[in-house]
Amino acid sequence: MTPNAWLQMALLIGTALLLVKPVGIYMARVYENQPVPGLGKVLGPVERGIYRVCGVSAQHQQNWKRYTVALLLFNLLGFMAVYFIQKWQGWLPLNPTHMSAVAPSALALNTAASFITNTNWQNYAGETTMSYCTQMTALTVQNFLSAATGLTVLVAFVRGLARKTTTELGSFWVDLTRSVLYILLPFSLALAAILIWQGVPQTLGKYPTVHVVQPFHQAGAPTTAASTTIATQTIAIGPVASQEAIKELGTNGGGFFNANSAHPFENPTGLTNFLEELAILLLPLAFCYTFGRMVGDARQGWAVLAAMVVLLLALMIPCVIAEQAGNPLLAHYCDQKPSVLQAGGNMVGKEARFGPVNSGIFAAVATGTSTGAVNSMLDSFTPLGGLCPLWLMQLSEVAPGGVGSGLYGMLMFVLITVFIAGLMIGRTPEYLGKKIEAFEMKMASIAILIPPSLVLVGTAMACVTAAGLAGIANPGAHGFSEILYAMTSQANNNGSAFAGLNGDSTFYNVIGALLMLAARFWTIIPTMAIAGSLAGKKIIPAGSGTLSTYSPLFVFILLAIIVVVIALTFFPALALGPIVEQLQMMTGRW
Repeated sequence: MTPNAWLQMALLIGTALLLVKPVGIYMARVYENQPVPGLGKVLGPVERGIYRVCGVSAQHQQNWKRYTVALLLFNLLGFMAVYFIQKWQGWLPLNPTHMSAVAPSALALNTAASFITNTNWQNYAGETTMSYCTQMTALTVQNFLSAATGLTVLVAFVRGLARKTTTELGSFWVDLTRSVLYILLPFSLALAAILIWQGVPQTLGKYPTVHVVQPFHQAGAPTTAASTTIATQTIAIGPVASQEAIKELGTNGGGFFNANSAHPFENPTGLTNFLEELAILLLPLAFCYTFGRMVGDARQGWAVLAAMVVLLLALMIPCVIAEQAGNPLLAHYCDQKPSVLQAGGNMVGKEARFGPVNSGIFAAVATGTSTGAVNSMLDSFTPLGGLCPLWLMQLSEVAPGGVGSGLYGMLMFVLITVFIAGLMIGRTPEYLGKKIEAFEMKMASIAILIPPSLVLVGTAMACVTAAGLAGIANPGAHGFSEILYAMTSQANNNGSAFAGLNGDSTFYNVIGALLMLAARFWTIIPTMAIAGSLAGKKIIPAGSGTLSTYSPLFVFILLAIIVVVIALTFFPALALGPIVEQLQMMTGRW
């Protein structure tokens, strides 16, 4: 790997880590209802006005069941809103290109499930399918609300760890409001302003038609026919910057354009590419410090942060190495040295302004979080290069995971680690002074095992049904990798895709919607149940036999357990896809 690649990774991770503490402190003040410098005077009246209009008491507290019911009902309303806005967009305003209702219904169903679960899987091309009204009122709004939902679950879980002998975990409505108003909205406005400065469109005007520099004749038509000469082009634009900002900051990933962050109107420069990567990492990493501050022990947050960063780098580095190395088969078939054929690495499916390094880094960052954004065609990555983002998702997206969901997913693994370590030393497992008992272990096991189970079941169904096999464009190991990646992405609420699989069919739309909904809410419910159970327990003072949960040894055990659990679950499937494809590429036997 080149020094330039090391420098770019170090710059990104280093900048993100420098921002962890100040942003983490800010978010802790927001959720602990402490004065927020600067914004408090401006947004305080707005917050209180929202409570008055909605009939919400800022002092009211909910137990875990009421908190969860409120969350589920709110997301159900969001699901219905996104679905019907798509179906009615032909009659709604802000539709200058006169787009009709989204069809078929299975596609609208999949999109609604995708955006309320923070997955943002897209079986459509945004610029040719969704009106401005749909992009703004349905998709962009859900980018805020789905990210805020993840934050509410996390903050309720952290309160369960921090509080004692109580049933109160806060108010879902207050946490949701403060998440959007004080965190997601200000950061998004700042990023959107920078993106506009760099050339990202933000307009409600019609798609402009321009004259091309060099007119050409339509392929396959007689060159003498004047009607076949193409002299103009319609350029899709719209309110892009506002959606792009929250898409990255909220670890959503749903792009305004079909090409997503590879499109020059979404990601035009090296600076925007860096800022988008930074925005993706910012909140998931910073909340680790928020967690440590809220439980009264910053070391706990740093330990979890270290585990996340190690996992991310462990797969980001080989991804970049693989893409820089290129494809040795070119030398095999062309009788040339690889350095001659691919001096810049594997450029297939990549934007020239990003190259293999920035494409590999972006892919790792997006799949290490629950962000479906891409700035290159993952289907064109080398097998090893494609394996790394696939495995980052299969790690239950805890490296560092999505906004909120990544940290509470990691804390599920922490509870498992504490339990196993407690058995090893013959002591009742404890975490932050709370005993980890049978109920917590059952719920944590469910939360951890649900996504892998959904991935494997969905992949199996696609591989044994005619409807599933019909979507494959590439036979053999690569086709299997495309299916495995699609199911992994949806069942882990990521949203990125290899893009070689035709997902816009009734089979994939319906199966995908079910996977996304189950993965999101079947993990939230046991997480909230654990929060309620822990909140009701007493805090036991640490003793000489108490396991240190912030030491390097504990971080090592935590990483080992995560890797072993995932390896045992997915290695057979990976062996049938990217691993065997890598061996085929290395040997030249296809």
